[in-house]
Amino acid sequence: MLPEQLRDLPLVAALEAREPGAIVSGKLDRGELTLEVARERIASVCRFLKENRRYTRLSDVTAVDRLSEEPRFEVVYHLHSLERNERLRLKCRLPREAPEIDSVTSVWRSANWFEREIFDLFGIGFRDHPDLRRILMPEDWEGHPLRKDYP
Repeated sequence: MLPEQLRDLPLVAALEAREPGAIVSGKLDRGELTLEVARERIASVCRFLKENRRYTRLSDVTAVDRLSEEPRFEVVYHLHSLERNERLRLKCRLPREAPEIDSVTSVWRSANWFEREIFDLFGIGFRDHPDLRRILMPEDWEGHPLRKDYP
């Protein structure tokens, strides 16, 4: 649930107006805004943030394995508005079984290698990715080494 204090932020209000229900929760901690986004809305939210709010730089995309929780995985996007020198963190939770999310390579081309690395090391799939294949591990490698249950 989105805390009341965040609803008044211009960015959150604009995002809620454009993509109602896309924000699942959020927090503002030490001046850093983190929004949890519904996974089926990540591409449209990112497109809006880039085109309308000028988050032109995708600094990083990473993942977290919360082995004992469900949803188990979290994909984390770090965005940067160079114009305003503002940073924003987006998170999407993914289920244990068949973790998959839409690719944001159509929004930021730089997402390509980040998503390939997450696919390779965590086994998280990215729908509509132009070249989703291993990037660090050999093609015949079995498993995903950054999963907490990897032997």
